[in-house]
Amino acid sequence: MFRIAVASGKGGTGKTFVAVNIFQSLIKSGLDAVLVDCDAEAPNAAAFFTKKLTGTIAVTQLVPVIDESKCVYCAKCHEYCNYNSIFILPPVKIIKVIVDLCHGCGACSVACNYGAISEKPDSLGTVSLFSEKDRVSIIESRMDIGVMSAVPVIKAAIKQIDPGTGIAILDSPPGTSCPFIETVATADFVILVTEPTPFGLSDLRQSVETLRSIDKPSGVIINRAGLGNNAVRDYVDRQEIPLLMEIPFSKKTAEIYSEGKILAGTDPAFAGSLVSMVQNIIKDHGDSSYKR
Repeated sequence: MFRIAVASGKGGTGKTFVAVNIFQSLIKSGLDAVLVDCDAEAPNAAAFFTKKLTGTIAVTQLVPVIDESKCVYCAKCHEYCNYNSIFILPPVKIIKVIVDLCHGCGACSVACNYGAISEKPDSLGTVSLFSEKDRVSIIESRMDIGVMSAVPVIKAAIKQIDPGTGIAILDSPPGTSCPFIETVATADFVILVTEPTPFGLSDLRQSVETLRSIDKPSGVIINRAGLGNNAVRDYVDRQEIPLLMEIPFSKKTAEIYSEGKILAGTDPAFAGSLVSMVQNIIKDHGDSSYKR
């Protein structure tokens, strides 16, 4: 399997637009591919396809439950917790678990010598599986409202990829924080989608520096080319980052996308360019004999 993450330093650059078009192009070309929506805070990739929901997996973590009848208020659990999720006032014998801050690490259970801490599952989100022709083709991660971190849900979604799949397209969360890292860390190559604006350039720099720090190969797609200035292109040239493609600004393209349609479905030349791009990426960075 070859995994390609489609990412961006900021929202609104066209990351999902690129991801769904790549996936559509690969499928229509007869290539074996799966699309994983790792943008668990606002997943929307599945909305572009007519697929059958074939399974939903609950994502949970174990959080502490404190039996106050056994607790001696020694505050060891509070001291062991790196996330300040246990609130305690020993003099007045008050102890509470702040579930929203808990990461389910279990350190408090190790710290307690009095058997006062047990654990219960707490919901973090869901992973939905959409299938076509009896095979999962789209995997969607979706975190519950109020959950602090999307990382466990993203991790659970990526685990659902069939290892026999030829190409996995990972639609990454925007930004360069933990959800981004969790997604790109599993990828063989990262496509960074940017726009020719000062904000686009600023966030592209952050993404490039982050990927270099974890030694991930990457290339850039400039979306809405023709707007703004040439600063992004100049930066890519100076940094010797592969410029994979430029997608010109087009009102027609914007209209097609806003209607929930996929440009590659009506533009064979665009679809062919995306397939060729992926094939070249795999040729340069992986095993070109991927499954058809």
